[in-house]
Amino acid sequence: MVKINLIQPLKELITNRYLTVLSGIIVVLALVFIIYIAVAVRPSDLQLVTHYTAFGVTNLYRDQWFYLLTFAVFAVVVAFFHIAIAIKMYTTKGSPLAIAFAWFGVGVMVLAWVVAISIINVWSPV
Repeated sequence: MVKINLIQPLKELITNRYLTVLSGIIVVLALVFIIYIAVAVRPSDLQLVTHYTAFGVTNLYRDQWFYLLTFAVFAVVVAFFHIAIAIKMYTTKGSPLAIAFAWFGVGVMVLAWVVAISIINVWSPV
């Protein structure tokens, strides 16, 4: 039962080449992003500012270097869910909406990469 539920949507994905290529692009972007994070993040005693709020006692909250590894987890989650939702949209609503959602996934991945590069460049020890 489970095997049928997983194979059928993948067969339908392969029938649409454009959506298959976009899904492949999302996977490649995620893998390259994970490799970049693994290479760029170095253990350090320096703390980085993780978030800002006007409601706390201190406005800037800091965290350790391994907070940056969550960007790699984010890439995996974005890639998995955007591809899964695009496949589901393709089977229920049709190709145009699924392709638009896949392009949105590419955009989210690129935006996450830009944010990660900016944070790593500010944080990285000299």
